[in-house]
Amino acid sequence: MTLRLLLDENLSERLIPLLAARFPESQHIRLLGLGGANDRKLWELARRDGYVLVTKDEDFLLLSVNRGCPPKVVCLAIGNASNAETAAFLLRHAGAIERFAVHPEAGFLLLDRSIPT
Repeated sequence: MTLRLLLDENLSERLIPLLAARFPESQHIRLLGLGGANDRKLWELARRDGYVLVTKDEDFLLLSVNRGCPPKVVCLAIGNASNAETAAFLLRHAGAIERFAVHPEAGFLLLDRSIPT
């Protein structure tokens, strides 16, 4: 089964082609016509359609704690980064994201620049 990422709107939709080789069925919220949707709507879409939600928004930690998973949430603590830097960061951590996605209990993964690959 292919791991599908759903990118929050605080990440660029231009990341999708940069991630396509490793995460080919991924989507971006704006490309789905849901730009500006609230966090709960995004959460429900990710849960319903089997996505791992990728965001820079720490508010999803609270949703993850309160609602559990699915969906699983990957939060990037990388500050301002170019699309190339963000894509490279996600690809460097692809193995960790894939392990997290199949972990039976984990629901929230925080990735920051200080975490080794």
